[in-house]
Amino acid sequence: MAGPGRQVHVVRGGEYPVAVARLVFGRDGPGRNVEQGMRKGLLAAALAAALAASAGAARADELIESYGAYIGQDDLYNSSNARLTQPWQVIRQDRANVHRFGVRQPGDDLDGYFASARNRELAERMIRAGRIERSAARRLLDGDVQIHVEIWRGAGGDYINISVD
Repeated sequence: MAGPGRQVHVVRGGEYPVAVARLVFGRDGPGRNVEQGMRKGLLAAALAAALAASAGAARADELIESYGAYIGQDDLYNSSNARLTQPWQVIRQDRANVHRFGVRQPGDDLDGYFASARNRELAERMIRAGRIERSAARRLLDGDVQIHVEIWRGAGGDYINISVD
């Protein structure tokens, strides 16, 4: 019911204050703008639902495991006694020494991830997808250094971040 000095629009059996009618129906009130207002409202609701769904789907990367390792001279050569030239090769050899050959040095932690030979094979791709600074890579390739390895799971797969202490 409209009181004195109160402007309302009557829309299909209901009355709404002008400000609400303008918000819902546009400046001209009801009529042709009802459909436009409803379309805008549905579009806004659909957009909000899509954003909410995508925010739920986007997850942060998950830390699977981390460990420390001492990279000694034994870790810089493969089983054929060839010098390793890439950080991923040294990481793989270090983990093979620990898990396959039982060669542990002070500072070598056990990890569950690289106990699997298959996971050790993935080290190259994982380091490429991860992060190691150039100076850290050089120090790792020189050996006699303590490193910290983090194994992460992300939308694009598992990856490794390496830091040198």
